[in-house]
Amino acid sequence: MTTLLLTHPACLDHDPGAWHPERPQRLEAVLAALSAPAFRALERREAPRAEDHRLMLVHPQSHVERVMGAVPPAGRHPLDADTTLSPGSGEAALRAAGAVVAAVDAVMAGEARNAFCAVRPPGHHAEPSVPMGFCLFNNVAVGALHARAAHGLRRVAVVDFDVHHGNGTQAMFERDPGLFFASTHQMPLYPGTGAAEETGVAGNVVNAPLRPHSDGDAFRRAMERIVLPALDAFAPELVLVSAGFDAHRRDPLAALDLEDEDYAWVTAAIAEVARGRCAGRVVSTLEGGYDLEALAGSAAAHVAALMAA
Repeated sequence: MTTLLLTHPACLDHDPGAWHPERPQRLEAVLAALSAPAFRALERREAPRAEDHRLMLVHPQSHVERVMGAVPPAGRHPLDADTTLSPGSGEAALRAAGAVVAAVDAVMAGEARNAFCAVRPPGHHAEPSVPMGFCLFNNVAVGALHARAAHGLRRVAVVDFDVHHGNGTQAMFERDPGLFFASTHQMPLYPGTGAAEETGVAGNVVNAPLRPHSDGDAFRRAMERIVLPALDAFAPELVLVSAGFDAHRRDPLAALDLEDEDYAWVTAAIAEVARGRCAGRVVSTLEGGYDLEALAGSAAAHVAALMAA
């Protein structure tokens, strides 16, 4: 089996403005990196649109209607100080969530060993009823709850190594012992959640905050000592990854000091747990990463490690 890459041109049409760090050039940089000869073996598929009933596994209908109804016919419409809609934002958001749903289906059907969704806007800050932090719908949570609804899974895990805590995913998972959320992230930093004491209803939330200027060694220790043992103990039937690459030392929005090699290492480590617990089933989706060179290199390292898993 191969590694699946899902993306869609519509994800380039979400344009919050030239000044905005979450700009279309991010996805262009990732796709350019994944066009190199080393990635010829990827199976490439077009991301479908997420159907409303899939989104509503996570978000109430009122939220879906409010977001889609706010998409402007021209110009831009701010939902908050950080999160802005353009005419292409609705279609992009549906394709981003739909990519994760389709990737889950393909991996569960044995059509691919694992998958990477090269999509935007990101999703892990979106709470059930609140779009925020550049995020409209929580793509990874939609994929996780779809895995339960469509494939009968009882234990689904998300590992999030974005530099910002995935507050939206945690908010959706923390009261459900069949869902597991683990995060490494810089603290203090936006959105202000993710303390180690936040553990969910059954120890199913695991936070390993890192101090500013922590390097790859500190990141790997947090993973080896805290996140990976908890993930293994949870015994997931599917592992999803919120793959943010903004903990890279070059990233302008934070102050951690990871390198491309750290992303290759953590991807291999997550895949190793998945191999032991759920036949290697891993679905990853793009979250943050705002220096284009660092994003391209880190995403390429991540996908190469998935291909080698």
